[in-house]
Amino acid sequence: MSGKYLVATDQNFKAEVLESDKVALVDFWAAWCGPCMMLGPVIEELAGDYEGKAVIAKVNVDENPNTAAQYGIRSIPTMLVFKNGQVVDQMVGAMPKNMIAKKIDEHIG
Repeated sequence: MSGKYLVATDQNFKAEVLESDKVALVDFWAAWCGPCMMLGPVIEELAGDYEGKAVIAKVNVDENPNTAAQYGIRSIPTMLVFKNGQVVDQMVGAMPKNMIAKKIDEHIG
């Protein structure tokens, strides 16, 4: 089941991710990044799996340089897990769905 992930931007990041009462997984990506493209379908599946339980978001680093810079994103894909407005976990590189889900679950429970 694939769901609709949040398209996070410099404008909505604070309201949708930092001020959310749910755990948020944010995938920092770019259209020219091969591993990011491979990760795309996984992020969509996670959005479906965690609908109502967590925020699953993607930030295009080319279109939203301020948010990427704010979190020191140097290589993509980078996924950050936020809880109560703070970064609580980080994953760099394309990872299997089960590993990403495990990280999210650690912070939901």
